[in-house]
Amino acid sequence: MDFSLREPERELVELCRGFAQNEIAPRAPAAWQEARCPTDLLREMGRLGLLGMLVPERWGGIGMSTVGFVAAMEQIGLADQSVAAAWQAHVTIGSLPLYLFGDDGQRERWLRPLAEGRALGAFGLTEPDAGSDARAIRTRAERHDGGWLINGHKTFISNAGTDMSFGVTLLARTGSSGDGPPRYGSFVVEKGAEGFTMGSKMRGIGWRGLDTRELYFDDVWVPDDHLLGDPEMGLSQFLRTLEVGRISIAALSLSLTQAVLDLATGYARQRVQFGQPIAKFQAVQWKLADMATELEAARWLTYRAAYLRDEGQPFQKEAAMAKLKASRLATWAASEAVQIHGGLGYMMDTPVARFYCDAKVLEIGEGTNEIQHMVIARALGC
Repeated sequence: MDFSLREPERELVELCRGFAQNEIAPRAPAAWQEARCPTDLLREMGRLGLLGMLVPERWGGIGMSTVGFVAAMEQIGLADQSVAAAWQAHVTIGSLPLYLFGDDGQRERWLRPLAEGRALGAFGLTEPDAGSDARAIRTRAERHDGGWLINGHKTFISNAGTDMSFGVTLLARTGSSGDGPPRYGSFVVEKGAEGFTMGSKMRGIGWRGLDTRELYFDDVWVPDDHLLGDPEMGLSQFLRTLEVGRISIAALSLSLTQAVLDLATGYARQRVQFGQPIAKFQAVQWKLADMATELEAARWLTYRAAYLRDEGQPFQKEAAMAKLKASRLATWAASEAVQIHGGLGYMMDTPVARFYCDAKVLEIGEGTNEIQHMVIARALGC
């Protein structure tokens, strides 16, 4: 199986590498410290075509392969995880529901501005009592005056509250069939809609530059043309989109692991103890060797999942495996990198500490690792 990048993918990687090192790396750490989303960087990425990564050119995107997206993510995430997290959420769950399930009018109205980088996309699934158990959501959408009346509460929603956010696409209950299971639909709620409000930016351990908020819907009325696809198939639509999101989180994890490996290796070469660089000590060498070896294993899993999607083959199990392996690795590697740095790595003004804080959420977002175990086990017939 050949994962070699084609010419357009190689050009994209070079573009992202240059932008990440010249623009993101110098500016994003300040945004992380200040806990603000650097939408100036996201707008610049939009002007480069990077916000329409997986959207066809017909709708304003660049129609890049999933493999190319993963390779680009490795470059962006090396520079800053918050910017990369906002970007991947926009490219996957923020945009793909509109592309995959919207009609042409909806794509022209909402998808094109997202793909062209003029707006930022968000998707609202998680609620205070529903996350891994997506079927437990309580937000409801009921038929009313030729449209839908939405009431509910979403939490941990990223990208909905910035100065370039268009609003949110959300999942809501649309009814049930007697004693049967609930039905769900996906709806677009634009910023400024009456009854749509949001809380202040939430404060996380990491991803401090990512805008994450609670969203409230109090008798928010939307017309029928704000419904995406089938009003009874919203959950299955979202789960299909989430599979791509898992590949992107795996790619984000690869970038974090590479970043902390580079930092730890560089520090080990210049930090002198007992008369020699600590890179000469076997205990440190083995840590670095294990990090590099596990990174290559996770990288192949991730690129294989991306390749299968590009080939139109089933990739749900492989995406779950990649996300599980890569995110678990990122958390461990970040801890080992801090250990190699010693006391310096514990200081919040060091890059390795910032990556350490950013790592843990990779095991939680886009489906917890416990959910990934379930997905894989079911694929094995359990």
